[in-house]
Amino acid sequence: MTDGNRPDGPPDEPAELLELAIRLARQAGALALRRREHGLSVATKSSATDVVTDADRAVEELLRAELAEHRPADAVLGEEGGAAGPADSRVRWLVDPIDGTVNFLLGLPQYAVSIAAQIDGVTVAGCVHNPVSGELFSASRGGGAYLAGRQLTGPRLVPLAEAVLATGFGYDQQLRARQAQLAARVLARVGNLRRLGSAALDLCFLAAGRLDLYYEGPLGEWDYAAGLLIVQESGAATSGLAGRPAGGQMVAAAHPELAGEFFALLEELGADDLSA
Repeated sequence: MTDGNRPDGPPDEPAELLELAIRLARQAGALALRRREHGLSVATKSSATDVVTDADRAVEELLRAELAEHRPADAVLGEEGGAAGPADSRVRWLVDPIDGTVNFLLGLPQYAVSIAAQIDGVTVAGCVHNPVSGELFSASRGGGAYLAGRQLTGPRLVPLAEAVLATGFGYDQQLRARQAQLAARVLARVGNLRRLGSAALDLCFLAAGRLDLYYEGPLGEWDYAAGLLIVQESGAATSGLAGRPAGGQMVAAAHPELAGEFFALLEELGADDLSA
């Protein structure tokens, strides 16, 4: 995508954006590990279960500073600091400094730095890095999804009744109660359920064939932008249900040959309308 590049700035090419995202994700992951070693201070946001640490904020500040240095004309949307930069920028970055903060706080090794880049509103590059395992999942639009140089080919094809599902729960108590009721009903129709605590890693694990099904919503755009591109580039089918594309209200994913049955089940159970 060279049309419309700034003549005095870096090129708006998915490959260059992905290279920068990978470099920054590794820097951010290393900082998260260092901050955890030296103790954490914890605050709450939307509810008592919606926690944020000083490490979350420090990691996002690092990412914003690096992006401002390398891509000063780009916009940024981060979980902790909100939107910044010119509203008319062609390129926007979506950053989640630590996706899975509760896991991070508890010392559970399922959390990640998630970075995605959009051009004209379309996600074209993304990476998800788990600093504990060292794994870094990445994708560019049309270029496939990768882990450690290996191209990812998506989830297994198994019957719905044997498939392993991942999902997550929100922080609002009433919403969480509805999500739990839905999960119980879905669990009765699938093989098993995992709740790992990071939407970004759930999507990457599905891309890598470690999970068979995924659904979750609502989500922040920073939660799913990179993981959604990775799972799509692995060949998995995605949906927001009821004819909508995957997005903030709902992200569902499955093997293409299982997707129709799985998405229909979610629609039957009202997964796309948890507001009532």
